[in-house]
Amino acid sequence: MNKLTEERFQKKENRFVPYIMSCHPTYEASIEIALTLQEAGVDAIEWGVPFSDPLADGPVIQQAGDRARKAGGSLRKALEGMKEARQQGLQAPVVLFTYVNPVLSVGFEKVIEGMKEAEIDGILIPDLPFEESEELRKLCNEAGISLISLIAPSSSHRMEKISRLGDGFLYYVTSLGVTGTRQSFSDQISHSINELKKTATVPVLAGFGISTRDQVRHFQSIADGVIVGSALVRFIGEREQALLSENESKEALKEIKEFVQELIS
Repeated sequence: MNKLTEERFQKKENRFVPYIMSCHPTYEASIEIALTLQEAGVDAIEWGVPFSDPLADGPVIQQAGDRARKAGGSLRKALEGMKEARQQGLQAPVVLFTYVNPVLSVGFEKVIEGMKEAEIDGILIPDLPFEESEELRKLCNEAGISLISLIAPSSSHRMEKISRLGDGFLYYVTSLGVTGTRQSFSDQISHSINELKKTATVPVLAGFGISTRDQVRHFQSIADGVIVGSALVRFIGEREQALLSENESKEALKEIKEFVQELIS
């Protein structure tokens, strides 16, 4: 059993899960940010892996990924960084957010082994089709790691099948296209999430574009929780220089904590 499948996460209401990029702006800073998010009271953390061709990522996360790669970021460094974060006291559930090419380059079994060593609870690969995930799903099941499934508005004919095999939580994509903050969402989302929850055996979390306190509250009222990425990554990016300064980093981390707590409250 991993932390995502424990009752504390499965039974909680109004879950809040932030996304951050490992090695953004640096390896050490991203670990500090993860620990800060735990202090802010988040329910889990998505730990992103920088990649050169991130098909699901909008401009904000792409830019963060570019900076992270320049700082030495990679799948191996993400695993190493989370292992160190655990050693420094991170207890929150963690989902590794990556793409299929980095995983294939390392190898499914080695990635799972690295995740176990880093105590990572789940993995999410947006460009791995559900129909092609059987091998990885089997390895994850054997290792006690949750393979998180994405369900998009265009997944209607596959929704029930995907939802019944859900593990940890289901990630409902609130809009087609890439990540990024949005001002409005389709009126059909509420109906789709309600239908999904009828067959889901795990919590349904909504993500992609959610960026304000009001949006967080709205989606928490119709889903089992929310995932916020671009808004937080942008906020972190705006404080990059402060995070790199010995004299200013504590204040920058405090501002990140307050930003997240404002979204949660």
